[in-house]
Amino acid sequence: MTDRTGAEQPGPQPYIALVVMEATTSSPAAGEEEQPLYQENIVLVHATDERSARERVERRAREAEASYVNDRQETVTWRLRAIVDVKEAEDTDLGRDADLYTRHFRDWAAYERVESLLARDSDRP
Repeated sequence: MTDRTGAEQPGPQPYIALVVMEATTSSPAAGEEEQPLYQENIVLVHATDERSARERVERRAREAEASYVNDRQETVTWRLRAIVDVKEAEDTDLGRDADLYTRHFRDWAAYERVESLLARDSDRP
């Protein structure tokens, strides 16, 4: 991609983001809220830099915020809780097998406590 002076400009690159949404449910009869439900989303956006990618991710998350009344007459409200991370995809050629996102940590015990799917794979090394 070139700008109007003919200089080469970087084109949009794939960025990966970790987004946490929170759902709360309140019952008019009970007058109280249940414990929130959290949803972690892995989001792909295309942008020319990290700042633009973060803005796109936040806009998408804000557009996903909603409230509705479910079949038990409870109000369910989904809202953005946090954008945990936004970074360029590890591999930018998404037309083939690719590594998209990596992060490093040192506290395995903490990871085990929060990663519920890990228990299903406990028989693996």
